[in-house]
Amino acid sequence: MGTATVKWIEGRQFIGVDSTNHSVVLSTPGEGIGIKPSDLLLIAVASCSAVDVVEILEKKRMTLTHLEISSSGEQDQDPPWTFRKVHMHYKIGGKNLTEKAVAQAIQLSEEKYCSVAATIRGTAQITTDFEILEEALAEAV
Repeated sequence: MGTATVKWIEGRQFIGVDSTNHSVVLSTPGEGIGIKPSDLLLIAVASCSAVDVVEILEKKRMTLTHLEISSSGEQDQDPPWTFRKVHMHYKIGGKNLTEKAVAQAIQLSEEKYCSVAATIRGTAQITTDFEILEEALAEAV
């Protein structure tokens, strides 16, 4: 079971500590320090998927040299500002990458392995797209 603790620092600043004792600073936008809690959700879904994609492509014996996921979300205008759409754009580079393998890795992550995506899927529509970096395509040929 995962656990986390959030400790108030001052004002609207907090420290979040996970089950492995790693921490992150959180705050509201006006505080000037820390991640907005709602942005942390976007980071969580992207990083959860990143772990999956790396593992899946490694199992396919594809060597990654670059992975970057940009996530964006559309929220309701009124409290509690629920996310209704989340989009993730993957930039990926490596050796012997194919569009089919990358698409399959992303799909498996989103639909089967990523616990964060599974959790938010009931409320937010998740969409993805990807690009394979030019150098990776040139090396694969």
